[in-house]
Amino acid sequence: MSENKTFYITTPIYYPSGNLHIGNAYTTIACDVMARYKRLKGFDTFYLTGTDEHGQKIETKANEMNQTPQEYVDTMAESIESLWKTLDISHDFFIRTTQPKHKEVVAKIFEKLLEKGDIYLGDYAGWYSVSDEEFFTETQLTEVYRDADGNVTGGLAPSGHEVEWVKEESYFFNMSKYADRLLQHYEENDEFILPESRKKEMVNNFIKPGLEDLAVSRTTFDWGVPVPSNPKHVVYVWIDALTNYITALGYDPDLGGFENQPEQFRKFWPADVHMVGKEIVRFHTIYWPILLMALDLPLPKQIFGHGWLLMKDGKMSKSKGNVIYPEKLVDRFGVDAVRYYLMREVTFGSDGVFTPEDFVSRINFDLANDLGNLLNRTVAMMNKYFGGQIPAYQGDLTSFDESLRLQALETVNEYEISMESMQFSSALQSVWKLISRTNKYIDETEPWVLAKDEDKKKELGNVMVHLAESLRITAVLLQPILLHTSLAIAEQLGLKEGDISFDGVEFGQFPADKTVVAKGQPIFPRLDVETEVEEIKSWMASNEEADETENDFNPEDTTLTSVKDKEIKYDAFDKVELKVAEVIAVDKVENADKLLKFRLDAGDEGGHRQILSGVAEFYPDPSVLIGKKVIVVANLKPRKMRGQISQGMILSAEDTEGNLSIIEAPVLMPNGSVVA
Repeated sequence: MSENKTFYITTPIYYPSGNLHIGNAYTTIACDVMARYKRLKGFDTFYLTGTDEHGQKIETKANEMNQTPQEYVDTMAESIESLWKTLDISHDFFIRTTQPKHKEVVAKIFEKLLEKGDIYLGDYAGWYSVSDEEFFTETQLTEVYRDADGNVTGGLAPSGHEVEWVKEESYFFNMSKYADRLLQHYEENDEFILPESRKKEMVNNFIKPGLEDLAVSRTTFDWGVPVPSNPKHVVYVWIDALTNYITALGYDPDLGGFENQPEQFRKFWPADVHMVGKEIVRFHTIYWPILLMALDLPLPKQIFGHGWLLMKDGKMSKSKGNVIYPEKLVDRFGVDAVRYYLMREVTFGSDGVFTPEDFVSRINFDLANDLGNLLNRTVAMMNKYFGGQIPAYQGDLTSFDESLRLQALETVNEYEISMESMQFSSALQSVWKLISRTNKYIDETEPWVLAKDEDKKKELGNVMVHLAESLRITAVLLQPILLHTSLAIAEQLGLKEGDISFDGVEFGQFPADKTVVAKGQPIFPRLDVETEVEEIKSWMASNEEADETENDFNPEDTTLTSVKDKEIKYDAFDKVELKVAEVIAVDKVENADKLLKFRLDAGDEGGHRQILSGVAEFYPDPSVLIGKKVIVVANLKPRKMRGQISQGMILSAEDTEGNLSIIEAPVLMPNGSVVA
């Protein structure tokens, strides 16, 4: 094996604040598929995954469970490793940030950068999300809370978690020092960040506006790696977590430059792919490369920011009770069905939606009907017509042989192109083209007709081996994804594991003197759709980690209250059209103490609309509203107020003491979006 034929792939290290769901499994399976593919192609592969075990959230969670943080993360890490075993994950190393060697190297790195001047001591004040372990500026919050005077009192991070104001002494990393060099790296390496949209987001939203120095230590909790020269500080979780990719390979800053590092580090670094969810792309494409630049180390070759696996009602959430845990799916449907669905259903890089109906349909139509029936029919005909013996391959004899062979060649080419770019869904689509073409080949050649004519015996035999060869190539290509299925196909065709290596993927290489099993077994039995869909839905509804108050919730027990005199029917409310609008300008209306005049972009044709609203006393400085997204009643009949036109109404909320705030819409929602 060539020494330079190596491949290093990593998952993000998972935060063990709760059981991992199918969305977490999606990332890990994707990395596993790529690692297995590269091994089959002859690459010396290193696949890393693990757990990110420090931080305030872990400390809080452990306290809630009357455990020490170490006891808590030990239990969670064991659970996660067990899950990866269930999903047939073939990782080479499972790193934990509480491992002594990792902590030792993190402390050394911090001190090295402090000595170098890239890290300095200062004071930090800003909005912090405990759940995300992340700081945010006001402009980065998706929702901002204000008091009656318009002062910011809190808000929501992009993840939906609430933020709190934090002020403490902190060490900072000088990000701006490396900004130009990072941009240059982006420009010179087109595939450093994929998909391309992720790179544009990083450049436009974070780098061009000016990189702020990054707070890299905390003093308000203890659960982390202490800064050796100032132990009241612990290293900020993201610096601690990101360095796992090099500490797992044995990196040690005390050893000096790259050429002095351990053999394993020199062999595999830089990483070929860091695979991460889109919510942590910024840390991996900005902070991580800059940290490596400061350490004089090569940058990873690629960061791939994939999308989320969503449910119909949005992102998986324990409080919604819509979380699916992979263990249950595997226990009922098998690991290959789960791996197939996740890799087939989602175009990698984009968001995908999990539904019980789609999951069951994929098993029935793709796995049971298309693939399973093809194998069953082939084995049955081989036993019926040739006593189980697979005839020798004789090239093209029927008028349909060439098209099947060419389809197999096209499938292999398309598959390899897709796999190299981690487009797993496309790779599987290519394989299913071959499966579909092979099923059609049976109908075209009509073996049952050929079997009635003794003169067609040779032609019939060649049809049989064409079917077997197509299935063998299918088994070869499915190996990285459907581990047990590939072996089951091989076994039923009388093949050994070595007969489905990637070295023999060319059509026409079926080994001689093979015998199929006497009676084939369905590799994917058909499922009763209604029964299985209801079973999966019941798991979601009875999720043990869902909010317990929801389980006892009966809406009919609630006495509904309203400040209006009578109820309205839905048809009356449905006539109201609500839209998102951006405040372009706002001024006080002359000689009207209570009125503000808003100029709004609500997506109207030909320009902006104007709305007058009686909120002036609650916004003494109305300019704070400029740039905010609000919700307006868009189809309210225009009317004149103080001689000026008002084309709608702006929604606001009022508490029991008469304090009023305008309701803000999500900042990422386009102007003119309909609120439903």
